[in-house]
This record gives sequence, structure tokens and C-alpha cells, in this order.
Amino acid sequence: MAAGSAFAPSASAVASTTTTYNTWQWNVAGNTMHHGSTTDGMVSGAVSSIVNRSADVVAFNELCWGQYKAIQAGLNSAGWPVDTTNYSRFATSRGPTAGICNGNEDFGNAIFSRQPLGLASKFTLPSDGSNERRNLLCDNLVSTPRVRFCTTHITTSSATGSNGLPNNVNQLNYVLDQLETYYAAGDTVIIAGDFNAQPHYGRLDSWYSTTLTTVNNGGNKGNYRELDDNDSGNCIGYGEWTATGTPGATPPCASSQPLAKIDLTFVREDKIVGGYRGDSLSISTNCTGIPATPDYPAGSCSDHRITIGTVTVVTS
Repeated sequence: MAAGSAFAPSASAVASTTTTYNTWQWNVAGNTMHHGSTTDGMVSGAVSSIVNRSADVVAFNELCWGQYKAIQAGLNSAGWPVDTTNYSRFATSRGPTAGICNGNEDFGNAIFSRQPLGLASKFTLPSDGSNERRNLLCDNLVSTPRVRFCTTHITTSSATGSNGLPNNVNQLNYVLDQLETYYAAGDTVIIAGDFNAQPHYGRLDSWYSTTLTTVNNGGNKGNYRELDDNDSGNCIGYGEWTATGTPGATPPCASSQPLAKIDLTFVREDKIVGGYRGDSLSISTNCTGIPATPDYPAGSCSDHRITIGTVTVVTS
């Protein structure tokens, strides 16, 4: 678990109302590994983890609609949401398609909140040339309307888009522009998702704050901190790995951590008050019907780790 950050909050932040949130995010590979199943252990494991970790805001990536509804039901039964009629949102990236989520379900991203949600906003990201319409899903909290929670799942495609930039760069820039639009309106945004980019990649330099300069992550030009970027025990400035499989590029701490961190939780630095921390959790092997591959053992509930964090932010 990461230690608290060292930077001092701004005077305006100190004078503002603040709230602490526990974040939780997971790319569940709901189609590629679970094939839409709601009974193989992934759904029940996710619900248990959310409740046990006292999560306030939750993000899922690569989720089938049936799994979304099953997680809703599980959280209801566990007594997690304050308002059982208004605590989750879903954004479709692919409609019913043969070979995906049983062929008759939507597939996409979802957010859940312990506190009631407002009116969701769903933004379609610039196309990567595929049939998937990747998105950014955001909603504000009714109790703290200036706080928005978002999730996204960025493409892996680095092919050149129509504007001459890689598709993944275009999508990252689009999401960042929307977050900055929210910021300009006075909002505080927490975003958690699968960015398909390691923290030290150049395409995230416009995200990470200029105050973050380490041997593992330098040259940054942005305004955001990632909740695991101050973990001195796990590659300071980078954080702990989250995804199995061969990394797109060698991680900076490959001698001790050869796998990649691509699941990230960002908050604008001047909206953070005091310390923050993040962590990733070991992948459960309690899911049934999941065969072993070179990347993960049999029974693995995903090829991504759950990421968690705690941050205190300005709420008004």
C-alpha cells in the first residue's frame, strides 16, 4: 500500500469542503474469459470485494449487460447502496454481436456508487477503426454534485487516425479534454479505468503532474496524480502492476516487477487534500471453467487485477 504524498495542498483547497472516497476498479474480461457468465464466480467475487473494501465508487471495464445486472442484484442483497434504485450506470461500447456476451447482450463499461447518482454523461471516443465505440462514462454524486466519477477503456490501437495522431493518443486526449472541461466548470473528477498505457509512456505525459518526477516516470507536463504513483515499495512514480500478459514495453522496474500497470485512477492534483494511496489486489483463482493459459493459471477471475485507492478531494 502506498504512503501518503508529500506535496502540500493549495490554500483554496484547505478552505474548501472535502470528502474522502474509497475507489475500486476492475477490468473483468467479461466476454473473453467469462463469455457472459454470471455464475462462474466473477460476479460474486466482485460484489464481495466491493463490500469488503468499503468502496464508495466503483468502475468496471469489459462487462456484459447480464453481469452488470447480476452485480446490481448482488450489491442490493449485500445492503451496499444507500439508494437501491439509483446507484449504477452502464455505457455500451458494443451492442449485441455474435460471439460477444452470448450474442444477445450489450458490452461496455459501468460505474456504481454507494451514494445516489445524478444524470450520467456518456461520451463516444474517437474511433480506432474497429466496430467498438469506446466511451467515457461519468456521473456526479447527488450528495456532492461537484464530484464526478468516471471510467473509460482506451484502445490498444496505435494506428494513425485521420488527424495524423495514433488512435490511442486521440482517445486519451479526448478524455483529458473532457476532464479539463469539468474542472473549468468547478468540478472534481475521479477517473478509474483501463488506459492501456503504462505510467511512463509518453502519451500519458500530458496527464501526470509536473510535480511527479522520478527515474521511473519523468518528463510530465500535466496536472493529475495517479493514486498509486507515490508507492515507494512498488516502483515509485509508476506503481504496482495490474495486467497479466507481455507488456507493450518493458516496465521501468522490470527486475522486480516484469508485468505492466495499465489500470489507473487519476485525480487532478489541486483537487487532492493531503495524502492519497492506491494498490492492486492479487487475481482470484476461484472462478470455475477458466482454463490455464501462459499468462494466468486456471480459475483466474480476470487477466487484470482489481485496483483500489483512497483519496480526499475538494467537494465544494
